[in-house]
Amino acid sequence: MTGSVRLPLLFLDVDGPLIPFGATPRQHPEGYPTHEPARGPRPTGSNPLLSRIDPAHGRRLAALPCELVWATTWMDDANECVSPWIGLSRLPVVVWPEPSAIDDQDEREGIHWKTRSLVGWAAGRPFAWVDDEISDIDRVWVSEHHRGRALLHRVDPSRGLVETDYAALNEWMLEIHGL
Repeated sequence: MTGSVRLPLLFLDVDGPLIPFGATPRQHPEGYPTHEPARGPRPTGSNPLLSRIDPAHGRRLAALPCELVWATTWMDDANECVSPWIGLSRLPVVVWPEPSAIDDQDEREGIHWKTRSLVGWAAGRPFAWVDDEISDIDRVWVSEHHRGRALLHRVDPSRGLVETDYAALNEWMLEIHGL
């Protein structure tokens, strides 16, 4: 009897990795480029920052050998706004604890408020976390508290996900699969 191989998880933030922000006028003299949605007309009443998201991210993310999961404060709005914009179907969403339930000690120690929840959600499965707020403190904490393999991949928020980020994610995931 053979068991099915479970793909690694990819926890994906929106602000920073998909919606670039914070670049200086020197880095983007004419401002950030804008894009049209991957499918259909531009959603009415949608967040104006969506136009900064390159719809090609959907194809690139879907091609990675992983299970995509929204790990963003957008929560299910990511499924309502971002997924259709980039041509993805609905994804699972990490539900964050209420701010009052977040461990104050984590904050004092410099651990990102998402870190503990993502390790719990992964429940031992290999995962990659793509965010613009990851630190070395988070990497140490995950290595000490997660029994599976993990890649905490920090993205430059002024550029968002770029070719080198996709290459690093793909290489890590192929290594997980033993390829």
